[in-house]
Amino acid sequence: MPKWRSFRLTQQLVLRVVSDALLVNVALIIALAMRFSYLVAFELEAEISRRQLFWSYARSYRNSAALLTVICLGVFFLSGFYTYGRAYRGRYKALIVAQAVSLSYLLFGFIQYFLGDVLQLPRGALVLGWVATMALLIFARLWSLLWRNVLLAEHQLLEQPKLEEIKTVLVIGGAGYIGSALLPKLLDRGYKVRLLDLLLYGSDPIGDVLNNPNLEIVNADFRHIDRVVEAMRGVDAVIHLGAIVGDPACELDSELTIEINLMATRMIAEVAKGSGVQRFLFASTCSVYGVSDEILDEHSHLNPVSLYAKSKIASEKVLLAMGDNSFAPTILRFGTIYGLSGRTRFDLVVNLLAAKAVTERKITICGGDQWRPFLHVDDAALAVQTVLDAPLSLVGNDVFNVGSDEQNYTIQGVGELVRDMVPGSEIVSLGADTDARDYRVSFRKIRQTLDFVPRWQLEQGIEQVVDVVKNGVVRDYRDPIHSNVRFLNEHGIVSLIPRGNHWAHELINEAPTAQPGLKKVAGGQTH
Repeated sequence: MPKWRSFRLTQQLVLRVVSDALLVNVALIIALAMRFSYLVAFELEAEISRRQLFWSYARSYRNSAALLTVICLGVFFLSGFYTYGRAYRGRYKALIVAQAVSLSYLLFGFIQYFLGDVLQLPRGALVLGWVATMALLIFARLWSLLWRNVLLAEHQLLEQPKLEEIKTVLVIGGAGYIGSALLPKLLDRGYKVRLLDLLLYGSDPIGDVLNNPNLEIVNADFRHIDRVVEAMRGVDAVIHLGAIVGDPACELDSELTIEINLMATRMIAEVAKGSGVQRFLFASTCSVYGVSDEILDEHSHLNPVSLYAKSKIASEKVLLAMGDNSFAPTILRFGTIYGLSGRTRFDLVVNLLAAKAVTERKITICGGDQWRPFLHVDDAALAVQTVLDAPLSLVGNDVFNVGSDEQNYTIQGVGELVRDMVPGSEIVSLGADTDARDYRVSFRKIRQTLDFVPRWQLEQGIEQVVDVVKNGVVRDYRDPIHSNVRFLNEHGIVSLIPRGNHWAHELINEAPTAQPGLKKVAGGQTH
């Protein structure tokens, strides 16, 4: 992580802690002031002067404030206020705040029971302080969320009208798994779409939009600069989905993978920048994180364990280095995709396990303890559309993880969901796997910046796959058309002769090398 970003995150954390400490103290002062006012108005005895009562309450604050503040901050930290635990990031944040404040005051009250002569905080003020602290902390967090939404709305209304400025979008590699889900969304949104694709899988994946008057198809290899220049004319934004995707497919021919995933990406970006295209959306992957015990965000250490991940890291590096005011790429690191699209894949863990459960009643799992962040293909397409619609000032020259915190699952957890949804199926363990990937990811940034929340849950995606396999809509999930590695291998695509790529090899070698010592790996399933 860059030092300036690390410093900025530390600065933000300190600011949050200090703000909460101030709110706790303000709440305690309010509580003592309210109790003081009530006593003066209704219960002050003649022999006690207001001055005496005031200084008595001032001593109570002095003796109690520090201990109460420390207890509150400690409980807040353990409740995920500053580490952004899963419960705190969820929809019940206000409830988590209320629970943390209540626990803090209970602990303080327990201590006061034994140290009453020292703390001397009136019970009435203790109750009022609990209510005031809870109200102030919940209000502060709701206000922060409201303010972010207001700023986002202002950006959208004032800075960059959406469809007036972006009329024509070039989608490269848009007839595949994600692209076939994206094209209908862009066309329904009113964009004119130009598709640059070799159509390796035919035109069936985009059959529903083939006759749309706003869709133009350029059937060509995006490695050819002349075709890229031709396709780039008159476009306002580029969405680059084209790549050899997945660890096994990339390992079939490393030279071809480097040429397609990295060299072509740099060439396309250079053409886009030279053509005056400012928006450039690039499809990357959360596989760049590789192996880690931590919850990973966009600033976390990258620990790739495959050529596929390294090629994406190198491409990200190239694009971000090119970024400036005239060319502002956005990197989207997608989670592990599942669900149906025009070209559904069954070499991905959720779809594969669901199909095997229906046809074979066996849910075969390698390892099982390894984590993955899951994302429905329709939500992946929705994220691309959301970024395209957003003001460039919010998304340009930046990286976003795409998914949801709630859909971080272990492979074993996925298998159990499938088993529960397919009666008569059973989990079969095949032992450890050679796939070293194991990572959980935070998607807080895209949620807070763009208010992006996936619409699909894992159970819905499993049900969707189960239905099409059970009803015969998908005749054979083992058909090579549904697997990147099998299709490329059986159709001889990997025999294409790559060009010279010495600079690309150097950049690939610069990508971080996985450090097995960081974690004891339990294995993995196909991405």
